[in-house]
Amino acid sequence: MTQYISLAPCYDRLTSDVDYNAWADFYETLFKANNLKVRSVLDLACGTGTLSYILARRGFEVIGTDASVDMLAQAAAKAPENEDIVMPMFINQTMQGLDLYGTVDAALCCLDGINYLPALSEVADVFRRVHLFLEPGGIFIFDINTPYKLKNLDDQLFLDEKEGVYCVWRAKYDEDERACFYGIDIFSREGKLWRRDFEEHVEYAYSPDELKEALESAGFSDVNIYGELSLEPPCEEENRIFITARKMKQ
Repeated sequence: MTQYISLAPCYDRLTSDVDYNAWADFYETLFKANNLKVRSVLDLACGTGTLSYILARRGFEVIGTDASVDMLAQAAAKAPENEDIVMPMFINQTMQGLDLYGTVDAALCCLDGINYLPALSEVADVFRRVHLFLEPGGIFIFDINTPYKLKNLDDQLFLDEKEGVYCVWRAKYDEDERACFYGIDIFSREGKLWRRDFEEHVEYAYSPDELKEALESAGFSDVNIYGELSLEPPCEEENRIFITARKMKQ
């Protein structure tokens, strides 16, 4: 995986504004709203594992999977010493190649991981894999950047500067591909010098209706769509939506 090689070492610094505790709170709110007693959680496309560790500290048994060995190396480096928690288990797997040793009570995919899948057929494959490894009655929760947001990123330029790293990224939306291409220049301090690296990331636009149909085709039911970190339905100009789906009890 060529993405996240250069970005991995500085990813946490560049995303320090993400309130992962608020996301964990929202997931627990959804568990309660669905009358679920969740013990085991899959953190799909877990990245550097920040959410995985937060959930582990809250008493969940966590499996984190990610396609990037560089991001997982950052996750492993966060392992706390002398802390009485069940440590997350991190596995190097693509979403399409998800293969667990058993089932989990809940599966999460945080921060638009589903948008990285390049075709609706691959989205459907991932949904089927998640469904396979969910306990009957279990819940799948994920979020996406909406088509509205991706389209409005077209021709936008963003700058981000943190200690020892400077990031410039440009977005271009391709209507035919239904995809937003991010060109990311990363400048990292190495002693008195700066190193420049480049990565291109692509996020694909999927409508809620497409995702709902793919979920139902994979065997999920009770599909619900929410606004960003909200139990209310999304508005027309929502930038991020959350979707929940249940695996029927046998």
